[in-house]
Amino acid sequence: MKVAGFGFRGATTAESLRNAYEALGGDAEVFAAPADKAEAACLKDFARDMGIPIQPISTDAMQVIDTPTQAARVIEKRGTGSVAEACALAAAGAKSRLLAERHISQDRMATCALAVKDET
Repeated sequence: MKVAGFGFRGATTAESLRNAYEALGGDAEVFAAPADKAEAACLKDFARDMGIPIQPISTDAMQVIDTPTQAARVIEKRGTGSVAEACALAAAGAKSRLLAERHISQDRMATCALAVKDET
């Protein structure tokens, strides 16, 4: 299962999410985002347009994920180095790995990372 994890600001648009997602290839089966943002209109609209379900990720689940990206501001606010990477890995589950570290949208409002569960 391939998961696209998202991190984004409150004023983000569906187009910002699309930009970050498509830059990574855009072929996920599930979208994942922090639980407090999983109901955001921009994400819901984008997911509906793509026909992809959204999996909310709890703060606790994000905080136990070790991410390659270590952004100080994100660590301070969310307790993880990258929201997008942590959400993707948490949703992909045990034995998952990143296919792509976070990519920042052109307008710098959204990030997306891709993870996959290793089936070996």
